[in-house]
Amino acid sequence: MQLTAKLIQLLPLQTGTGKNGQWKKQDIIVETDGQYPKKVCISIWGDKINESVLKVGSSLKIDFDVESREYNGRWYTDVKAWKVESAGNAASAEANTTKEDDFHNTSFTSSDDDLPF
Repeated sequence: MQLTAKLIQLLPLQTGTGKNGQWKKQDIIVETDGQYPKKVCISIWGDKINESVLKVGSSLKIDFDVESREYNGRWYTDVKAWKVESAGNAASAEANTTKEDDFHNTSFTSSDDDLPF
């Protein structure tokens, strides 16, 4: 799944040691656009944490998975990001593509005087 949202809060970085070695987890709170904005807590694990992109107020494009699990009769749901990047780069690429497409779709008028032969 994919979501574009504004980063509104960085929760404290969590670290620890497990059976597979050191781990780290960064939880972020993002807010969606639209008439009824939603806040979502998303977890980013290990080397997927890109601190240069995680700036409060920035727009992010997040690819994620949603997973639920049962523990003692209660269900818990995690939203885990597997790719986080700045949404600003995507918007620039779209703007460049649109300008190029407009150029190619422009109809040129020519008269018989413009022929080279």
